[in-house]
Amino acid sequence: MWHIRIRPQWHIGAAGDDAGSGVDTTALITLLAAVQETGAIAQAARSLGQSYRHAWGQIKAAEALFGHPLVVAGRGRGSTLSPLAEKLIWAQRRVSARLSPMLESLASELENEIERTLPRAPSALRLHASHGFAVAALLEHLEAGKVPVELRYRNSFESVAALARGECDMAGFHVPIGEFEAAAAQRYRRWLRDDEHRVVHLAVRAQGLFVAPGNPKNIRSLADLGRPDVRFVNRPEGSGTRMLTELLLDRQQLARSAVRGWDSAEFTHAAVAAYIASGMADVGVGVQTAAQRFGLTFLPLLRERYFFAVNAQALEASPLREVVALLRSPGYRSAVAALAGYEAGETGRVLTVREAFER
Repeated sequence: MWHIRIRPQWHIGAAGDDAGSGVDTTALITLLAAVQETGAIAQAARSLGQSYRHAWGQIKAAEALFGHPLVVAGRGRGSTLSPLAEKLIWAQRRVSARLSPMLESLASELENEIERTLPRAPSALRLHASHGFAVAALLEHLEAGKVPVELRYRNSFESVAALARGECDMAGFHVPIGEFEAAAAQRYRRWLRDDEHRVVHLAVRAQGLFVAPGNPKNIRSLADLGRPDVRFVNRPEGSGTRMLTELLLDRQQLARSAVRGWDSAEFTHAAVAAYIASGMADVGVGVQTAAQRFGLTFLPLLRERYFFAVNAQALEASPLREVVALLRSPGYRSAVAALAGYEAGETGRVLTVREAFER
């Protein structure tokens, strides 16, 4: 089995220079991250299999381009990164958070289009789901098990609608636990049928507010989104998290027009976290894992269940049978449980639609 991987790459050069000159940001940022971790250029170079001279040359060339230092060497204190170097590392993380899900989806599409031109092309599992950390872990396990997957990252409503139209085999979506559960589940009832579909439990995860480390704006609840000094970053229309945010605002009787930044949209939880970590917004809603990975303070709001909807008859045949077995495996459940804010106690459990929605 072979795979296509598309990675985001960006270039920094002097104004007017073509793309062939300037700084290789991939190599530079990898080196800067190693300096940040090791505290020394020489040690960072060794960890990357480079000579000290080569690593030092990369740094000096970039410093000459910017006209500002990237690494600050202190006597007896090793090397530390300048604010500019830290911002470059953050920029790479934001590029990855925003673009990687779309590029992964495109790579999967290209894989399967190419496979169809080959003799006896394998039948791929068609998975449509919103981007999430447990979903990403599943893809890694499916790849390791050599299960071909045709991936589309789509929001929850688009995914479930695609299943109803026969466009995918598994559709990922999430439903809050508690007071909003019935209202959210009813929206998915438009596409899911008790006799035609089954729901496979993936994980329980924590949703909450992302704020800057230490919560400098003293944000405590959704009511603070109405404050004029608070900038919010939203998720796209149709996403499960956007639906949840709308339900929470309705409970607070807070108008969308009162929320500064309501019309903004970042594609993933990680992209929201990166946006706040940059100082471009003060608060967003997302899963705890993303907040942890970007060093943000997380204020829990509620827990939700993430499901895969499938056709009932397809559960007894390949490849869904193998996928459910993988979900129940100790290795995968351990991977989910290791994610901050995730629980894997019921991972792999198959439910009827009624059992999932009418508790």
